[in-house]
Amino acid sequence: MINKLKNKVLSGEMLTKNEAIELSSAPLEELCNAADEIRKHFCGNSFDICTIINAKSGRCSENCKYCAQSSAYCTNIEEYPLLDSKPVVETAKYNAEHGIKRFSLVTSGKRLSDEEIDKVCETVREIKKNCDISVCVSLGLLNVEQFKRLKASGVSRVHNNLETSAAYFPNVCTTHTYNDKIEAIKAAQRAELSVCSGGIMGLGETMEDRIDMAIEIRNLNIRSMPVNILNPIKGTPYENNEKLNNDDVRRICAIFRFINPTASIRLAGGRILLGDRGEACFKSGANAAISGDMLTTTGATISSDNAMLDKLGFKAVLCNE
Repeated sequence: MINKLKNKVLSGEMLTKNEAIELSSAPLEELCNAADEIRKHFCGNSFDICTIINAKSGRCSENCKYCAQSSAYCTNIEEYPLLDSKPVVETAKYNAEHGIKRFSLVTSGKRLSDEEIDKVCETVREIKKNCDISVCVSLGLLNVEQFKRLKASGVSRVHNNLETSAAYFPNVCTTHTYNDKIEAIKAAQRAELSVCSGGIMGLGETMEDRIDMAIEIRNLNIRSMPVNILNPIKGTPYENNEKLNNDDVRRICAIFRFINPTASIRLAGGRILLGDRGEACFKSGANAAISGDMLTTTGATISSDNAMLDKLGFKAVLCNE
C-alpha cells in the first residue's frame, strides 16, 4: 500500500483523503522512508531554515487555548508593545550573518492597527537596507490593502496558521473563525504575497483533523507548511495535554509529505521537545525548520541546526519563495 501510494505521488497525482488516512496505520519505518524518497524527488536536498522575532508580546484579545499570549489566561509571560526598528534590524542582521535566509516578525493580537503596520513597514525597509535576508510577517487577520502596503515595503511572505481542521477549530478558539483565517490567507495571496500556513499538533485533534488541514493547505496552493508540536504551557487550558512523542511527529511529517509533495514541511514550535531536535523527522519527509527561540519558549540554536543540516547533507536555501 505504501509503495502504491508513493508511486502515485511520484507520478504527479494527488492523494485523496481516504488514501492519506490509510497511511495513519502504515508501518512507521516504511512510511518514513517512502516520504523521504518523495522529498528527495521533488525537493532534492534543499532546506528552508528561518528565524522569528516576537515583535509584540502578550495582551492578545483572542482565546486560543494553546497560547501563552492570550489575555484570557494567566501565564506570566513578558508583555510589551510593538518593538522599535533598531532591535528588530539588529536581530535580522545577526541572523543573516549566521547564514539564515528568512526572518519573520511575529506579533500578538487579532490584527495590527494601520499605525502599527506603518511602523512595521518602516522596520522592514530598514532591514532590507541593512542586510540580505527575506522578510516574512505574522501580523494577524489583515485585509488586502494592508498586505499590499507590507509587500511594497519589502515583505515577501505572510504567515497565518490554520492550526487544525475546520471541524475541530471551534474547540480551539471562539473569538475568530476558521473562515476568518482563510479570508486573511486569500487576501495575502491577492496582494501577491506567498503564504506559510500549518498547524499545531497535540491540541486533542485526530489524525483525520490533521489530514483535513493538510489537504486544505494544499487546496490553497500554500507551499510552506509549519508543523508545530504543542508545548503545554501552565495557565492555558491545554496545560495538561499529553505531549506527542518523536514517532507521532515523524508519522505526521511523513503523511504531510505524501499529501503536499512539493511543499516545505517545516518543524516549528515545540521542536525542542523532541530529543533529537527533529533529526528523525528530517529523514521522514520534513525539509524546513524555524531555528532559534520561539515566541515564548526556547528553541534550538542556529549553530546546532547548521551542524545538523551539514550532517544530513541538506543545503540551506530559500524554497518556494
